[in-house]
Amino acid sequence: MADLFARSILPGIAAGQVIAAGEALSFWGGVDPATGKVIDVHHPLHGVTITGGVLMMPSSRGSCTGSGVLLDLALTGRAPAALIFSEAEDVLTLGALIAAEMFETSLPVLRVSRDAFAALCREKTARISETAIETDALTIPVTPPATAALDLTDDDRAMLDGRDGIAVQLAMRITTAMAAQQGALKLVDVVQGHIDGCIYASSANLTFAEKMAGMGAMVRIPTTMNAISVDRANWRAQGVPADFGDPAARLADAYVRMGCRATFTCSPYLLDSAPKMGEAIAWAESNAVIFANSVLGARTAKHPDFLDLCIALTGRAPLSGVYLDEHRKAARIIDVDVPENVDDAFWPLIGYLAGRAAPDRIPLLRGLAAAQPTQDDLKALCAAFGTTSAAPMLHIEGITPEAKDAAAANADHTAITPADMIDTWRMFNDGPAEVELVAIGSPHASLSECGALADALGGRKRHKDVAVFVTAGRDVMAEAGDTLIRLRESGIQVIPDLCWCSISEPVFPPKTRTLITNSGKYAHYGPGLSGRTVRFGSLADCIEAALTGRVPPRLPAWLA
Repeated sequence: MADLFARSILPGIAAGQVIAAGEALSFWGGVDPATGKVIDVHHPLHGVTITGGVLMMPSSRGSCTGSGVLLDLALTGRAPAALIFSEAEDVLTLGALIAAEMFETSLPVLRVSRDAFAALCREKTARISETAIETDALTIPVTPPATAALDLTDDDRAMLDGRDGIAVQLAMRITTAMAAQQGALKLVDVVQGHIDGCIYASSANLTFAEKMAGMGAMVRIPTTMNAISVDRANWRAQGVPADFGDPAARLADAYVRMGCRATFTCSPYLLDSAPKMGEAIAWAESNAVIFANSVLGARTAKHPDFLDLCIALTGRAPLSGVYLDEHRKAARIIDVDVPENVDDAFWPLIGYLAGRAAPDRIPLLRGLAAAQPTQDDLKALCAAFGTTSAAPMLHIEGITPEAKDAAAANADHTAITPADMIDTWRMFNDGPAEVELVAIGSPHASLSECGALADALGGRKRHKDVAVFVTAGRDVMAEAGDTLIRLRESGIQVIPDLCWCSISEPVFPPKTRTLITNSGKYAHYGPGLSGRTVRFGSLADCIEAALTGRVPPRLPAWLA
């Protein structure tokens, strides 16, 4: 007998056409906030406008910035009428919560049983009240939102009562509301934060940040900042229009006024402040969260934009998810059939495929240790994994610090084969040989990646018709010294503050038709964000394109 039930996460009344997908979606890079249309070319809903629909999917995935995109859609009237998930979900839920708490805009969010999800996917329209989901054929009762009391400290209660000002009071109210929907029983102290909401995904990000700064908000833990949407010092000289550059810069400034460190990097694990094994932190930015949990052994949920600031203002996060030992176990074991003599392109490819193989659970990858990945390889793998999986971490047998005994007793098994790698490689390389742009640094390039690029170029100049950009954090650029000089002598532009997922025209060369990247993350998001053909390859492929203006869409030697 079918098990049909639903729980309200955020209450409200709505009705609309059912828009259903069996695959999670990242709103950042996946949905155009100006139109409400799905722009992720790899998603089953590509081209569908979600405005006014009852959007159903297992969960969200990818970027923490999705909460800002949803908030903007809600404030401009382009949002779905309601969101229905079958799994736990935080990013879009937080965007809907902010819309309700700060802007009095209701957007119902519900979680349903798998049987109910399957049944609703077959319906054309749905009506949602605070007590039921109704269709022409179904009535599914809805239970109220979770109300279990949190075990709060005296300091928590004082913040909730307004002792530390209205900004902290609002931040604690939002944090405790998220804790309740996550099933947390208490909050946990965190030692540092990383803000993802400083990306100008939409005007809603600026509205939120300036409203909080105007309330006198100040972070109480050391807090770094993600890449932003403009080169903070040079955007005017680069020809960025003031109607974009000014609000993007104001957004960054608002977070700096609230006490955040102006690091402007999506690779905070490269900073001198990188967390240590076992430390509880509060990071947003999907690749950073996955790297921190998986490679460094720190502990952080994949906090949505806006919640990242709320936690930084209070120093407290919901004690749930991967903050707890039992939720860091691998529910799926993935055996990887590793070809001989792999190069650097292997690692983002495996991360992407691992996310597809474990879209809703933490995996343990086996078979990779003999290939001896570097930190840069793991960085690329984690970033690509975050584009296809909602999980906040992974384990790699023989490599990551918690991999031993990581598999849960009931973990299931699957495999990644060379045939899988070939299929994905070909999907990423369905484009022309001619290339006008080479994109390096998604996530931000490390010092060793910049050095490897300079060494491989060996003083040779880029082709006159090819632009080559590297995005890197300010701290890495400050250390790069002679490496930066060598790159610039080869005609390579190294850009601070921006990352590829936030670069737009005119910094992004307008005449580009096809670009190549060595990033699995940008290979996924790039087509939707840039509107261009995006190809994927190794660093050697990128250098070939930089020097000659073309690279055939061939299989790498280790796959051929």
